Amino acid sequence: MSESLKNSQQFGYVYKNGKSFANKYLVMYVCKNELSVNRLGISVSKKVGNSVVRHRISRLIRESYRLNDSISNSGLDIVIVARAGSKGKNYSEISSALMHLVKLHKIVKSSEPDRN
Repeated sequence: MSESLKNSQQFGYVYKNGKSFANKYLVMYVCKNELSVNRLGISVSKKVGNSVVRHRISRLIRESYRLNDSISNSGLDIVIVARAGSKGKNYSEISSALMHLVKLHKIVKSSEPDRN
């Protein structure tokens, strides 16, 4: 289950107090909240492209997060910032970049059994 971060104060709090990791396409800030759900915020600046490009990248990030939502811990505020390198990338590249950052932040639920 996930909600959205709505206003600039919520984004600002996560930027200021959250821990961040980055890769070629995305930057992810993660901060604990006092809720039982994750809240997701997506930021795509004008440096990335025009509104059509920005909205497409935002949709790719949101869909990738939605499909992998069950593996991340609850009670987090997450802000994902798209970098200029994400322009023109397909779903699998964006999804791979997102999962890379999820693993760096160690926000994967440990309910998955170890496969040795």
